[in-house]
Order: sequence, then C-alpha cells, then structure tokens
Amino acid sequence: MVASTKLWVFPLVALVLAQTAASLLMPRGEALTIASDLIQGTLLLVATAAFLTNTSRSRCPTLHIRLFWILMSTGMLFWLTYQGMWNYFEVLKRVDVPNPFLGDIVLFLHLVPMIAALAVLPHLREDERDERIRMLDFALLLTWWVFIYVYAVIPWQTVQVDEPAYSANFNFTYLTEKLVLLGALAILAYTAHGGWRQLYGQLLGASALYASSSYVANWAISHKLYYSGSIYDIPLTVSIAWMAATPLLALRLDLSDSKPSQALLGVWITRLSMLALFSVLWTAMHSELDPTLPNSVKAFRITVSLFTMVVMGIVVFWRQRLLRAELSLFLERSRRSFDDLKALQEKLIQSEKLASLGQLVGGAAHEINNPLTAMLGYSDLLSASTLPPPEQLQAAQIGEQVRRTTSLVASLLTFARQAPASLTAVDINSVLQTAVRLLAPQLEAEAGSIRLELAPSLPPVLADSNQILHVCIHLAGQINAGLNRETNPVLFVRTHSQSDFVVVDFSSYDPSSHDPSSQPPSYPSPPLRSEGENKPSTLSLSACCRIVEEHGGRLSQPSTSGNPAFRMELRVAAKSATRSSLASLNRAAARGSS
Repeated sequence: MVASTKLWVFPLVALVLAQTAASLLMPRGEALTIASDLIQGTLLLVATAAFLTNTSRSRCPTLHIRLFWILMSTGMLFWLTYQGMWNYFEVLKRVDVPNPFLGDIVLFLHLVPMIAALAVLPHLREDERDERIRMLDFALLLTWWVFIYVYAVIPWQTVQVDEPAYSANFNFTYLTEKLVLLGALAILAYTAHGGWRQLYGQLLGASALYASSSYVANWAISHKLYYSGSIYDIPLTVSIAWMAATPLLALRLDLSDSKPSQALLGVWITRLSMLALFSVLWTAMHSELDPTLPNSVKAFRITVSLFTMVVMGIVVFWRQRLLRAELSLFLERSRRSFDDLKALQEKLIQSEKLASLGQLVGGAAHEINNPLTAMLGYSDLLSASTLPPPEQLQAAQIGEQVRRTTSLVASLLTFARQAPASLTAVDINSVLQTAVRLLAPQLEAEAGSIRLELAPSLPPVLADSNQILHVCIHLAGQINAGLNRETNPVLFVRTHSQSDFVVVDFSSYDPSSHDPSSQPPSYPSPPLRSEGENKPSTLSLSACCRIVEEHGGRLSQPSTSGNPAFRMELRVAAKSATRSSLASLNRAAARGSS
C-alpha cells in the first residue's frame, strides 16, 4: 500500500474505532451526542475529499469517467451538508433536531447525483450523438426524482404540517430511492468487467450496509430506542468509512478499459424516461380523485404535477428535435453510402471484366504464338533459298513483320501473367519500351503518338517488372486520355536519375514543340498517398499509388499544371542492399498483390 493511501486509511480506521468506543463506553448524554456527531461529520468530510481527488483530469481518461466522479462527489457534498445541518442543532445549539427537518431535502437529494453518476455508464464508450440523447433521458429521470420528493413530502412539511404523514412519506420515498440505487449498482456490478466490476461491487457493499443500518435506525427511532451515539450508529459509521475507502481503491484499479455501449441499455433508459413522463399525469389524476386529501394539499400536488409536465415536455421536445436531426443526417449518409456502393460495384464489375480480358488475352497470345513461330520459320527458309531477289526481299519483309508481331505477343504474355510479386533488379527503360509496344496500336488508332526520352546507363530499380508494367501502362493511358489531339497529340515519357531514385515522367509536354502554351509540369505538391491525406481521385490511380508505395517509391501529380502529368520515383537497387531489406520489400509487394 502506497504512503498516500495510508494517509487516508488511518484516519478512517481511527474514526470508526472512536465511534465504536464512544457508543460502547460513554453513557447516554450530551457528551456522547457531540462526540458521535463530530465523528460522523469528520468521516463524511474525509469521504468527500477522497471522492473529490478522483475528479482531476489526470485520473480521468475520458469525459464519462470524470463526470461519474464529479456526480459522486456532488452526492457526498450533499450528504456532508446534511450532516452539517444536523450538527448545527445538536452540537452548536444543543437542541433536538426539529421534525419536519429542512435538511431532509438535502438528505434525499444526495442520492440523486449518485444515481445520475451510475446512469452515465462510465465503463462504456458512446459516440457524441448517443451521448446527447442519453443526457436528455437522464434529465427526465432527475426531474422525475425531484418531482417525487416535492409531490410526496413537501406538502406535509410546508402546505399542511403533519408530522406522521411527513415521516411516513419521507421514509417511503427515501427507501425507494435507496433501493433504486442498490438495484442499479447490482446490475452494473453484474454486467461490468475488470476494474469497474470491483468498483461497482465496493459501492454496492457500502450502500447496502448504509441502507440496512439506516433502516434499523429508523426502526429504533419508531420504538424510542435510538439516540445519537447509540450502538445503531456503529454500522452507519462503518458504511460511511467503507464509502470513503471506495475512491481510494479506485486509484489501484484499471478504469481505462471501457467497452462499446450496448444498445439495450439505451433502449431501457429511454423507456424509463417515457414511463416517468406518463407517471406525472397519473399522479395528478390520483390527487384529483383522492377524497381523503385536504384541498390545499390537492391543489399543491396538481400544480406541481402540471409544472413538472411542462418542464419534462420541453425536454422531450428537445430530445425529439435532436432525434429528427439525427434521422435526417442518417438518411443522407445512407443515401451517399448507397450511391458510393453502386459506384464501387460498377468499378468492381469493370475490374472483373478487365481481369477476364487479361486472361483471354493471355490464352489468345499463346494460341497466336504457335502459328507465328511457324510463319517465322518459313520466312527464314524462303529468305535463305535461291528465290529471285524481289521474292527474297518480300520474304524478309514478312519475317520482319512476324518478328514484330511475336514481340507484341510476348509483351501481351508478360502483361497478362499472374505471378506472385518478386522484387528484383529491373531495367526501367526496358519496362517502358514494352509498355510503348503495347500502347502503340491504341495511339495510332486515336491519331496520337508517343515519344521516349530514356536516359542511358540508368541504374536498375528494385521492383516487380509485371506490377510496374501495369502502373506504367495505366499512367500512360491516363495521359493519353487527356491529350489535346489538335494542339499537342504527343505522349512524352522521360527517365532520369535523381539521388537514390530513378524518376519516370509521364506528360503531354514535348520539348521539341514550339507551342508556348505547352510548358513542362512542376511538382511542388507532396506525393500522393494511397491512405490518409492527399489521396488520388480514382480507385485505379489509388491502386497504382499503393503499388509504388510498396516498392518504396513515390507517385506525384502536379496540382497547378494545365496538362495531365505524373511522376513515378522508384528506389535504386543498390549493390549494398541487404538481404533482410530485400525480403521485407518482397513481403510488402506480396501483400499488395494478394
């Protein structure tokens, strides 16, 4: 036990022992009354201070937990205030406490903040919207508790003083309040877990001891057996000390592990708040139809009921207004989610079509490759034969076209190949030349052209050639789709090295063009990210960005350029690269392709 905890525990134990000794050894009289009242007042002061220490931000990881301790401390402050009012009469004025006693209102109210603290459900997590609705439900329940006391007890204290009726109604409402507190603590102790279960269990034990001992004390009062400092005060003192020790125990518990809120609890709290609202109407009707009530009490109760209905009606109106706003927001978000889902479904269908087309291309390329091999062999035989020179030239031209077709088929096979990602040293210029061969027919059909400016002797990059080929084809296709066919129908691809990266620029800028409107793009903006801020505008571009990131590179897009452009930066495959770094990049690429 830490030293700071001992500073709290020792006074509590000493005060309990002092109360026990005074009740057992001191005779009935003024000295015993003063000693007992001062001991209980000091105990409540220590208990209140112990609860207040837990309201600091350093001990409350969430707003709910801090609100829980603030409400519990408020209840203890009410209890301490009641004891101070009691001591004012018995210690300072040396007279019996009057009956009806004005401090009974404070005694009744001290349990209301504690019940509200339990209704906050500090062991659960809630979003901001549910929290606002829940707070209004709590406001309805708190208003109802205050109404019950004013309705049942106050008339016999102020309107028409009747000591037996006052005592009976006060004891009944206070007992009901204590039973509600014990029931809530029992439910929370059963449903909670970890440190919160222990905390609720300690509060349940202290509250149960206090409720039972106060019930026994009331029985003794009714039988003229109770007096201040009697043995009936010993269990009351123990219950107060136990209550004071509970926040000290909380310092040693882990109360930060909160679980998600349960919808069933919210439903029951809402039902209880609505039931409380309808019960006010029933109490007004009961007062009107009860022939035994004096007219003054009847009028007071009806007035209080109507006023409470107005207050609770305002809270219900506010609650329904919040619910209507939340429903509208929920419907709008649902509509947007549905539209996004439809768009995503269309893109997924298109992706499946492209995947099927890739498989079809791969199969067709295999089938086309066989007759091409035969045609290439026959053309070589004809070129080596004794045909006349014009016919040999035609055979050579046929062989050249067959070789061109064979190269294109090989590129299609490379593009359609489905293989796990494997990072190796790759010549980015060769990958770009393959991409150009694949895109050339499409550019020719659309009256466009492509220009390569490949830096010689570029260092190899650490990449998966098949994935980077996909990225290059997609980026080039994006530029081609945005080309102006009338002014600048040229797709320009340029490579160069920069520090530890090989840079590939895709743009519609042609350095040989004399058009002043065609300016080279600049890249002042940060690179694109597949997740987080600066995300690409399309799913396909986001997939390209993710592939480049998994290769340890960057993909950028100029934000102010008038022409479409992209820059891809890939890390150089240094000779000194370790096997572990290569293996980690291979695993990252494999995860991206899965």
